[in-house]
Amino acid sequence: MKVTLEHLTKIFPSRKKGGADVVAVSDFAFELPDGKLIGLLGPSGCGKSTVLNLICGLEKPTSGKILFDGEDVTDLPPERRGVGMVFQQYALYPHMTVRQNILFPLENLRGAEKLTKDEMLARVEKAAALVQISELLDRKPGEMSGGQQQRVAIARALVKTPRVLLLDEPLSNLDARLRLQTREEIRRIQRETAITTVFVTHDQEEAMSISDLIVVMRDGVVQQIGHPQEVYDSPVNLFVAKFLGTPPINVFDGRVADGTLYLGGDAVLPVPGAPDGEVSVGIRPEGFLPDGEGPLRCRFLGVNVMGRDLSVLSSHPAAAADIRAIITSESRIDTAAETVRFSLKKNKVFLFRKESGERILFS
Repeated sequence: MKVTLEHLTKIFPSRKKGGADVVAVSDFAFELPDGKLIGLLGPSGCGKSTVLNLICGLEKPTSGKILFDGEDVTDLPPERRGVGMVFQQYALYPHMTVRQNILFPLENLRGAEKLTKDEMLARVEKAAALVQISELLDRKPGEMSGGQQQRVAIARALVKTPRVLLLDEPLSNLDARLRLQTREEIRRIQRETAITTVFVTHDQEEAMSISDLIVVMRDGVVQQIGHPQEVYDSPVNLFVAKFLGTPPINVFDGRVADGTLYLGGDAVLPVPGAPDGEVSVGIRPEGFLPDGEGPLRCRFLGVNVMGRDLSVLSSHPAAAADIRAIITSESRIDTAAETVRFSLKKNKVFLFRKESGERILFS
C-alpha cells in the first residue's frame, strides 16, 4: 500500500508558561512506495518516532494530511487504519504464553473483521512460522531471549495482516550479534510479506543495510531522501555526510582558489567549477590512497589492522579531529615514518559552504 504524507507538521505546546512551542515535525512531505521498506534515520529527538505516531494515529498532525492509497486517514482512529506497530520496548504480556500474546489482537476484532477460534489459531501459527518461533508458542516471555521476544512482537503486529508495518527502533535493546541477525530477519519478513514498512532507527548502518529508501531527518526537517548508496555517495549537506558512514567522514577546513582545493598549505585536488573561498571539506575514509609523492601530507599516528583492511590514523592542522583512512591490507605503510602522504579519490571528496553546510558541486 502506498502511503502519502502531505506537508505534515506536528507542534507540541510548551509545558512552561511563556515557553516556546516544540516543532517535532516540520512540513514533512513524502510518498512511501507500495511494498518497500523505508528507513527513517536521524539522531535522537529529530522527530522520527513522531512521524511514526502520526502515521499510525497515536498523534494527530497540527497540519497536513496522511493518505493510504489515496484515502485520507488523517482523522481515523488507530484501530481503523490497518497498521501494525512494533515498539522499542516489546510490550509483551508476561503472564501470557507466546501463542496468547500473538492471539490477543485478533480477539479484539469486531464486526465483519471478527474471526472464528480456528481462523485465529491458524493466523497465529502462520505468523509464528513467518518469524520462525513455531516451537516457542507455549513459552512465556520471561523464558525467552531478547531476540526471541522481538520476534514475538513482530508476529503480533503481523497477525492482523496490516496494510502498513511500523517499527520504532526495534533492535536497540539487543546485543550486536542479535541486532545483525534480527535486522536480516526483518528484511526477509518484509520481502516475503511485501508489506509497506517504515523502520525507525538512529543507527545509520542498520538503515543503510536493509532499506530500499532512507529518509534522513534533523530537528523535524527532512534533509535528504534516496537510495542508501546514493545518499552516502552524494550527500546534500555536511550534516548528512557526517551522519552516514562508519568510520565517519573526515572533516577539514579548506580553501578553494583558482579551481584548486587547499588544505592548509597543501594543494590537494583540482576542483574545477567550485567558487573561490573558505569551505568545509569532507573526505570519506576510503577516499585516501597511500602515495609517497601524494599532495596531502599528514602526521602519522599509527595503524590498526582490520583483517582485509588497514585503518591508518594521522593528523593534519586543517582537520577537525584525527584522520582515519581505510586502505587495503596489501598497501605498504612505513610505520617508522613521522609523516604519511596521500593522494585523494575525487569522488570521495565533498565540499560544503561554511555557513549553511550546503554541498558545493564541482566537476
